[in-house]
Amino acid sequence: MATRVEDFADLADEFHQYVRDIVYCSLITVDKRNRPRARVLLPVWEVVDGRPVGWIAAYKTPVKTAHINNNPHVTCSYWNPRQNAAYVDSVSEWIEDETVKREAWELYRKGSPRGVGYDPIHYWKGGPTDPEYGLLRMDPFRVQVLRGRDMRSRIWQPAER
Repeated sequence: MATRVEDFADLADEFHQYVRDIVYCSLITVDKRNRPRARVLLPVWEVVDGRPVGWIAAYKTPVKTAHINNNPHVTCSYWNPRQNAAYVDSVSEWIEDETVKREAWELYRKGSPRGVGYDPIHYWKGGPTDPEYGLLRMDPFRVQVLRGRDMRSRIWQPAER
């Protein structure tokens, strides 16, 4: 049985611990025929006004773009062999704003949470204005953390507005 928490802060430490430990997630999108597609990516996370926000620096491929344009709902799935897991269900969108792209670039460089990230210059030589640098924003509507040793599960969902 999962325990529901009202504030993301109630499970943020455990979520960030799992993200730091696991680092990469499977990002699942859905195509026009409602078939899932997974790929391995490395999101960074921050908390804004008490809510998690995820960022994925990625090439804006035709497949990812078509999936997001058709259905912006995505899931990030983190798992390690100790059976610790985190699942993040989000609404996503491609970001074009240069200021936001620079801010996310810096989150990757410094690590967010600490220890999770990389220097994006290794992929996008032109820096945050490189035309190949794509940025996906994820606004979670459900975050679940599952502790493997006893299968304790906690779920955060924002209050209805």
